[in-house]
Amino acid sequence: MSDTTIPIAFNRGMSRTLADSVEAMDYRQLGSSDLRISEISLGSWLTYGGAIETATAEACVAKAFDVGINFIDTANVYSGGRAEEFLGRVLADRPRDSYVLATKLYFQMPNGDRGLSREQVFKQIDASLARLRTDHVDLYQCHRFDWDTPLEETMEALTEVVRQGKARHLGFSEWPPDKIQEALDLPGVEKFVSSQPQYSLLWRGPEREVIPLSARNGISQIVWSPLAQGVLTGKYEPGKRPPAESRMTNERMNYFMDHDDSVLERVQRLRPIADGLRITMAQLALAWVLREPNVASAITGASRPEQVEHNAAASGITLDEETLRAVDDALDGAVAYEGAAS
Repeated sequence: MSDTTIPIAFNRGMSRTLADSVEAMDYRQLGSSDLRISEISLGSWLTYGGAIETATAEACVAKAFDVGINFIDTANVYSGGRAEEFLGRVLADRPRDSYVLATKLYFQMPNGDRGLSREQVFKQIDASLARLRTDHVDLYQCHRFDWDTPLEETMEALTEVVRQGKARHLGFSEWPPDKIQEALDLPGVEKFVSSQPQYSLLWRGPEREVIPLSARNGISQIVWSPLAQGVLTGKYEPGKRPPAESRMTNERMNYFMDHDDSVLERVQRLRPIADGLRITMAQLALAWVLREPNVASAITGASRPEQVEHNAAASGITLDEETLRAVDDALDGAVAYEGAAS
């Protein structure tokens, strides 16, 4: 590998080469909370406790700690509770203050439990804590908005969970802006510090309302699918079969992967941009997400430890205006601006 430095992408103000190892992870404040979380975080959706072998999953978590990732995101529904159980086992021997742990509730569990009612909030937090083998989570998130439960009931129950010490802070995922504001306006309840939207080069809806609203109210984004389920890594090429053992070929992991060849063609236009910066396409996509000050962390999944390390190397990379314009030009016509999923 050449030692030629990157002409446009910089890490913590210093030129770097693709051969450089991850020397340090950058951290950002999570909203108005007292939490500082790694710019790149580790998610467990569709992977740990499910599609990935246990030994490989354990190696991915170990690598995450090695490269400075301190934020781990999961949910009660991931693999029907098995993701939380896996994390409970693999984190059991690590000091509790060495990582920031987040989980969620809302979607239907195998026994039929679902929603954000008072009963479910209390039941699901206790079940999650038992599976995670801890007495508290740092962040407890509403996976979607519950249209069948009064918002006051949900927020009052979540507030009790915080005041009982079972969760330190609260967040939401994919809530409509008007419901975010309604929750913020409720008196006497704990306020949200995080939002977890889908956000990537190809999916930019949060920019229109959620990010501005959040920035005004002490809420940071922790974004999911920043690599568009692997599409932005460039490994899926138009007119070609997906690589063997990739996420797109795995029926248990290929949710939301319906991009047509026109999108894949535009994504391939990012390759010379990344090559010119001497970074990978994945690192380009992650650095683009992290260019937004209101984003505290980008959640990445990984089926191999090497992926964890490569993703972590995106921390601290900044992209200049020329690069940002080139990226937009390359993806022209392929960008979606969808609203919240709730």
